[in-house]
Amino acid sequence: MGLLAAGKALTTEGTEFHRGKSSPTQAKGGLEWATSEVFNNRAGMKEHYNVLFLCTGNSARSIMAEAILNFKGKPRFTAYSAGSHPSGVVRPEALARLEAAHVPTDNLRSKSWDEFAAPDAPKLDFVFTVCDNAAKEVCPIWFPHEKAAGPEPMTAHWGVPDPATVRGSAQEVERAYREAFTILERRIGLFLSLPLASIDKLALKKEVDKIGQQ
Repeated sequence: MGLLAAGKALTTEGTEFHRGKSSPTQAKGGLEWATSEVFNNRAGMKEHYNVLFLCTGNSARSIMAEAILNFKGKPRFTAYSAGSHPSGVVRPEALARLEAAHVPTDNLRSKSWDEFAAPDAPKLDFVFTVCDNAAKEVCPIWFPHEKAAGPEPMTAHWGVPDPATVRGSAQEVERAYREAFTILERRIGLFLSLPLASIDKLALKKEVDKIGQQ
């Protein structure tokens, strides 16, 4: 059974999720994932981490986040991105912004989050949503594969205004992509500075949530 096998998608107050064995819980700031132990007592004790960036269309913000983390976090981190309703096309403005920052753009593609619900998908350690709640954008909530073994990924919301919605001059559009890139680059830099080998998992959850507010 994949992510969609249990039924149709549900939408609650701008949050999109799929039925599964777990459910989101109400917390300060909105719906968030009720995580189990991602790493036993400590967040670290690992040599490699897989990170998934989620949004709706997987055409700009999550694509840039994937590229930035793969560039800055290698070889310790491998980043992926996906969308709940992927556009199937990577925005050329996002690619141009990455190239201007000398971030590799090889193999970037717009794809569905279904790929990461398959039994042979990478085991995820973190899932970050980058949709913009302030703009009432429908935001996906990650649910693990029903038969997935091991702990669930730690999640956080890192909302970023969608540059793909900006209409205006070429300079205004370019500025929107530059600002989104800058926000993501700053947050990823903060994430990479966390002492994952020693930090307690509850403290880590607070830190990754705090990064989303930066």
